[in-house]
Amino acid sequence: MSESRKKEPTSDGDQQSVKKKKKAVTRVGDFELKKKLGKGGMGEVYLAKQVSLDRTVALKTLSRELAKKEDFVARFLREARSMAKLDHVNVVKVYAVDSLKGLHFVAIEYVDGRSIQDWLDKLTKFSIGDSVHIAMVSAQGMKHAHDQNMVHRDIKPDNILLTRTGIVKVADFGLAKVMDDDVSMTQSGTGLGTPLYMAPEQARSAKTVDQRSDIYALGVMLYHMLTGKLPYGGDTALELIISKETGKYETARKVCPEVPERLDLIIDKMMAKEAKHRYGDCADVIKDLAALGVHNDALSFVDGAVPTGIARSASPTTAAMGGTMVSAGQLPTSRQVARTGTVKHASRTWYVQFEDAKKKTVVEKFSTGRVLKMLQAGMLTARARAKVSSDGAYVPLAQFPEFTDAVERQLSRQSTDVRKDDLKNLYKQVERDQKKHNRWRWISNKFRGLVGGLSLIIWLAAIGGLVWVGISYGRQVWDFLGQKVTDMIN
Repeated sequence: MSESRKKEPTSDGDQQSVKKKKKAVTRVGDFELKKKLGKGGMGEVYLAKQVSLDRTVALKTLSRELAKKEDFVARFLREARSMAKLDHVNVVKVYAVDSLKGLHFVAIEYVDGRSIQDWLDKLTKFSIGDSVHIAMVSAQGMKHAHDQNMVHRDIKPDNILLTRTGIVKVADFGLAKVMDDDVSMTQSGTGLGTPLYMAPEQARSAKTVDQRSDIYALGVMLYHMLTGKLPYGGDTALELIISKETGKYETARKVCPEVPERLDLIIDKMMAKEAKHRYGDCADVIKDLAALGVHNDALSFVDGAVPTGIARSASPTTAAMGGTMVSAGQLPTSRQVARTGTVKHASRTWYVQFEDAKKKTVVEKFSTGRVLKMLQAGMLTARARAKVSSDGAYVPLAQFPEFTDAVERQLSRQSTDVRKDDLKNLYKQVERDQKKHNRWRWISNKFRGLVGGLSLIIWLAAIGGLVWVGISYGRQVWDFLGQKVTDMIN
């Protein structure tokens, strides 16, 4: 009895201790932990509920090892607070950052979906439209952070997340910098970004990178999404870095021939070995990608994906359309129109600004089919500009997907015509020069003949004169010479 009585308090104490431990691991301040989502280089990640605001968040906690490093903790908290200033639909939001009883954590937006890497593992590669869409939207989020002097340093498919509705979100802005700044993390190989995607200068010195390094990494990611492979390889991180230093790789178009040439050139510029040769701002990347008109407005591989618009400043085409995103999936391409001669999709009316036959600038409204026919007939030139709303800005026809090919064909025809005209003019010039040469040669021959005739006459006259002198005075000269010889003898 006595022994059982002694055990009962111990049992109650153990139960209370378990309850306390359970309570300690299921609640961190305002956050109620639901389940563990995973573990990363910095610590563990939990699905949690922010009780006061009744919302689901992802709670990232620092590992015990890192929590012992005061400098690291200070940088972690500082960068997390900087991240909290970012407010963009395509950047994972930071809701709170705090420390509690030695536990340091940051509460971020919970993205109920997969990373781009997860999708690449499943699909191997994406369509051109989906790849460009992801790159453009990621660049939009990156630009927002870059404008606030925040560089990610670890742009890669694992850090680009997709919600269940296909919304692209860039994760871990600022936290990658903390990893890079910690010497021990760098030495362990978990810092310095990801060698597969990071720029060459980042491998040399992680402390001197800027937004162009992020653009390089995005270019590598775009290459990977389009081709299903990485541009550089190596058995070790060192071999990979040395390979990148050469700056030589198979172009995306060579690996995947359906990649448009202009898109291939954009990737080359994003991935230039020297930072000074890359794009200097994500806005320029977005502008050039949008001008291609090949992106999908919604991701095709995500069921129920919602259309994603790009800001009006993203591209001339978007601005001209009053801020509405126009994609290859929404509008017919000029190839489709060229095959049928008509627009298969909804009819569109364009405000077209061009020069008429009198060289006067006029504005008229035409349908898409009419514009294509006028381009074919040469009634409109590549200098014509258009818009689809009365309050938009005029943009060159070539920047609209419907007219790009037609304008290019017209320019090609014009170049051919110019070459033909140049040849005709060349032949005519040669003929004129030949006739001129023949005339001068005839005159020259006549002149030379005349000079030759006069010379003959002069020579004949000279000979005749000598003969006449000889006949007239020859006897006297002979007698004179004979007398001189006789005198010399005597």
